[in-house]
Amino acid sequence: MEAAQQEATARAREMQRSWYGEPLGALFRRLIDDLGLNQARLAAVLGLSAPMLSQLMSGQRAKIGNPAVVQRVQALQELAAQVADGSVSAAEAAERMDEIKRSSGGSVLTPTGSQTTASSGAPTVRRVVREIQSLLRSVAAAGDIIEAAETLAPSQPELAEFLRVYGAGRTAEAVAHYEAHQS
Repeated sequence: MEAAQQEATARAREMQRSWYGEPLGALFRRLIDDLGLNQARLAAVLGLSAPMLSQLMSGQRAKIGNPAVVQRVQALQELAAQVADGSVSAAEAAERMDEIKRSSGGSVLTPTGSQTTASSGAPTVRRVVREIQSLLRSVAAAGDIIEAAETLAPSQPELAEFLRVYGAGRTAEAVAHYEAHQS
C-alpha cells in the first residue's frame, strides 16, 4: 500500500510540475520563506483551508481547483520577487498580501488592484499571458491541451497554435506570440 501511495504522490507532483512549473510544495515553501509567512497565513491569503494547503504541498492533491486561488498564487510570486529585489518593503508586502487575500482573482482585462497592473494602469503583457496560461492549465493538463491542439490543427491551425503556446509552452514563448499577434 505504501508503494502505491508513494507512486501516487510522485505522479501528483509531476502533474503539478507540468501545470505550475514546479511541485506546489517547493513553490509554497519558497513563498513562506520569501514573504515571512507560516502555512496558516499562506492558506488564509490564498483562500484555502490549512488542510487543503497541506495536501497540495505534500502531493496528496495535485490540482488547485479554483482559478482565483491560482491567480492569488501568481500574485504572491510577483510580490515575493518585488520583495527580493527591494522594490517593495516588508510593510508594503503585508498590505499587498491583504489586498491579494481580498481579491476575487478577477480578470486582468478589468484590473482591480495595483498588483495586476503596470504603472500606466494597463495590465502588463506578461501578466495577461500568465493569466491565460493559468486559466488553460486550470482546466486541463499540458498533455491534454497538446492532444486537443493536434486534433484541431488540420481545420484550425491558429487555434491549435494558441493552445500549444499558452497551454503547454513557456511564458517567454507565449509573450512573443502575444506581442506578434497584437495589431
